[in-house]
Amino acid sequence: MIIIMDLDATPDEIREVEQEIERVGFRPFMNPGVERKVIAVLGEVDAHKADLIEHFSNMPGVARVDLISDLWKLASRSYHPEGSIVKVRDVIIGGNEITVAAGPCSVEDEGHLLEIAEAIKQSGAKILRGGAFKPRTSPYSFQGLGEKGLKMLARVRDKVGLPIVTEVIDTHDVRLVTDYADILQIGARNMQNFALLKKVGSGVRPVLLKRGPAAKVKDLLMSAEYIMAEGNQNVILCERGITTFEDSTRNTTDINALPVLKRWTHLPVMVDPSHATGDWRMVGAVARAAVAAGADGLLIEVHNDPPHAKSDGPQSLKPEKFAALMNQLRRIAEAVDRKL
Repeated sequence: MIIIMDLDATPDEIREVEQEIERVGFRPFMNPGVERKVIAVLGEVDAHKADLIEHFSNMPGVARVDLISDLWKLASRSYHPEGSIVKVRDVIIGGNEITVAAGPCSVEDEGHLLEIAEAIKQSGAKILRGGAFKPRTSPYSFQGLGEKGLKMLARVRDKVGLPIVTEVIDTHDVRLVTDYADILQIGARNMQNFALLKKVGSGVRPVLLKRGPAAKVKDLLMSAEYIMAEGNQNVILCERGITTFEDSTRNTTDINALPVLKRWTHLPVMVDPSHATGDWRMVGAVARAAVAAGADGLLIEVHNDPPHAKSDGPQSLKPEKFAALMNQLRRIAEAVDRKL
């Protein structure tokens, strides 16, 4: 349920509505992003819907009361009709411009990281991505450099001027990663780690939430709701491929999810063609398709020596391949009335 206030509703009238929401056993949440004040009523509104609608509709300053059928109240486009924009330093995610984050799967060496960061910035990337903590399928695989890797990312950011996105995999590490990162990534394996979602939801950093390989679009939106219900509205969704019966690529990119998400939610949506395909030779095609289908951004893995990368080398583009792809993406963005 959402309560839409009059344009000229007074602060006292708004406060009275919020207090009444709490009195009847729900939690109010003010939408901060629109001119007209909209208050979401959080909680299970079921048995007494009609009575509640009439009750709040008659309060001073209330224009109307609408029911939201979506389970994801705060993430719903019904609650927030305009598309949301997430600002990270001087970078915008959402809106008309398509934002590209690029970099190595894992932070390995500061010299190589700096070289990659300078190359991707020259090609037009706006965000540097790199993993300091790496959840891997095998316990014997490289797990990342931890805080040492975070420090490398921060130093390279300061030299090159690109904000950084990196993954956090444990509730105990949220404060540590927050100290260094500009965007906290919740990886596919942790999409339904609700304790972790709540933890980053109570924090101050924007969150990049990746879709799990077996998750439906609705599951992804409910995970976003966990974050937003804790107070953090700066959530970016990421499609990175799902598990299907098809095994010719690592995952199957759900291009359908882009228009569906654009219809159901106001949150910006990025696509990770590197993890979706697992093969650098297919990254470009999926990236081009994502831009054409309405993605607000891309995550692309770039490494200057893929054969010797400590993780995911086969899906990483060399800097020169990345530069060529960015030129192609600019033309596609222009064709769909956007820019990159």
